[in-house]
Amino acid sequence: MKILVTGVCGQLGHDVMNELYKRGFEGIGTDIAESYSGVADGTPVTKMPYVSLDITDKEKVSKVITDIKPDAVIHCAAWTAVDAAEDEENIPKVNAVNADGTKYIAESCKETDCKMLYISTDYVFNGQGTEPWQEDCKDFGPLSVYGQSKLAGEMAVENTLSKYFIVRIAWVFGVNGGNFIKTMLKVGKNRDKLTVVNDQIGTPTYTLDLARLLVDMVQTEKYGCYHATNEGGYISWYDFAKEIFAKAYALGYDEYSPANLTVAPVTTAEYGISKAARPFNSRLSKDKLVSNGFEPLPSWQDALERYLKEIEI
Repeated sequence: MKILVTGVCGQLGHDVMNELYKRGFEGIGTDIAESYSGVADGTPVTKMPYVSLDITDKEKVSKVITDIKPDAVIHCAAWTAVDAAEDEENIPKVNAVNADGTKYIAESCKETDCKMLYISTDYVFNGQGTEPWQEDCKDFGPLSVYGQSKLAGEMAVENTLSKYFIVRIAWVFGVNGGNFIKTMLKVGKNRDKLTVVNDQIGTPTYTLDLARLLVDMVQTEKYGCYHATNEGGYISWYDFAKEIFAKAYALGYDEYSPANLTVAPVTTAEYGISKAARPFNSRLSKDKLVSNGFEPLPSWQDALERYLKEIEI
């Protein structure tokens, strides 16, 4: 099976390429960079082919996909700087990447009759309530430019293709790039007290585990919308931070001991308003994964421990 992966310089694309390599699939990586060294944070990645691709260039997207003729495209590339997306000068760029670029890929997939798997986000919902968002819920209400642009990408995929998967994820962490865990570990080294919001609820997603699911999924014809995060229950960012430091301390990093570092909960209002509104409710139902026979991701607690060992803090 030949699979083209966009955004391979990011957290998820990096791990998807490694998963393809491990399974012996033919993977072709793309990103906007002219070249890809194949090394991120000291972690070797595959020696698979790489093509520089700006997904906002419609003609280039069409040429690359038409020439390669993949069996499937796993579309990981996106503008993910949520706060920066709110800046007026960035809004056209955000929409060009997340909406237009996704549409160009979908149109090229239709031309070549290949499957498309699009990575979306919990930010397409309004983040209200306490019930998990269902996979086929159409009660959208994105609160931010980022969320609006990703929803536009979803609509482009649905309106263009029949052979598609839309996979919404949340609270992502991986080796190749920045994330909440790396931020907590960095600031925790230099402070004796941190405050973390406790009224935004969701579940983390480890890209290493997610990559396995995506490669499983794209081999099937079980098309539609899915949610994919690690198992282990819903938590707040405060709960997550506490567990990050507890596991780091258990692994022998004494600077994160309770004696050296206190983590206090605060509300979003108390913490301060960011440029982009964050969803309070990022709970995502994953019932459809199970009902369609896909193996759920391991618990986020297990994923966190494996991740801390992987990055060696």
